[in-house]
Amino acid sequence: MYADQTAVVGPLATYAEPHCYDLCADHAGRLTAPKGWELVRLAPDPDALRPSNDDLLALADAVREAARPPAVVAEPVGQGVEVGRKGHLRVLRSTRPDGE
Repeated sequence: MYADQTAVVGPLATYAEPHCYDLCADHAGRLTAPKGWELVRLAPDPDALRPSNDDLLALADAVREAARPPAVVAEPVGQGVEVGRKGHLRVLRSTRPDGE
């Protein structure tokens, strides 16, 4: 709130705001406002500090995703025809086995 000459320190932002910055607890605790400004410190909600069901579900989903075997990527079918070369790089055009 630049026009109000007020700096507000509170919980982490839940959406992007152009003049807001997320700080760690150490830096938020040491933050000072410019001379003549008011500094407002908002206490965090104690319930927000505990993991929520959404946090636990997101963690479980991430673990499941990491444990899933990688998908098998099929190799391209057909032969590549070299159509250009620059140094050690080659440009290939693929041809399909059905003649297209």
